[in-house]
Amino acid sequence: MVYDEKVRRGPSLADSVASRIRSDITSGAHAKGDKLPTEHELSEKYGVSRPIVREAIGILKRDGLVATRQGLGAFVIETKEMAFRLAGVDLTDALDVENIIELLMAVESAATALAAERRSAKQLAAIEMQLHAIQRAFDSDEAGVEEDMAFHREIVDACGNPHFKEMSNFLESHVRNFIRKARASSLRNALLSQVQEEHIAIFNAIAEGNPQEARKAAEKHLRGAANRLSLHLGLK
Repeated sequence: MVYDEKVRRGPSLADSVASRIRSDITSGAHAKGDKLPTEHELSEKYGVSRPIVREAIGILKRDGLVATRQGLGAFVIETKEMAFRLAGVDLTDALDVENIIELLMAVESAATALAAERRSAKQLAAIEMQLHAIQRAFDSDEAGVEEDMAFHREIVDACGNPHFKEMSNFLESHVRNFIRKARASSLRNALLSQVQEEHIAIFNAIAEGNPQEARKAAEKHLRGAANRLSLHLGLK
């Protein structure tokens, strides 16, 4: 009996194609580092257009299973199905932005509060070093995107819970990086100064060992990020 691999027409064609490719990856048909078939080959295999294949690859990129290299194609970077995914998120939609910020706020504020309780002197010094790195970037008329992300990573490391680190890494790769880049492309010095004031408040609360203030400072920072992102996207 010959198995027909062509996907039947339906309302979520790209999702169906992504699901088929995902199954190939997680079943071992494609190993980490392998190059996926070309768009043309996948189009022929599943009986769909190349734009649908491209959209399906985008879904797999969002899920952290593949990465694309310009001019070379898509490559497998992870072979294990992620236990958690952000499905159907549209960061140009006001409600989606609000929902994602709520999730970020829950994770990051809790991690920041724990960091205030548990951080070592060495970890506090690492957080402070990244705080100064952000300011140096701002003083050089740079957005400080990488320095900002490193600041938050040091805080999550200091919370002492590896699962927070895993979740934070997931959110960073899927959401937080978008927020930072949106800021980098549009914000002016006045807003960058506001961002740094929020960072300083977070650091001071951690330095003082005050988890309640650390939580509040992190929440305020994420609300500020939501407002800045919404302004950048024209949602306000």
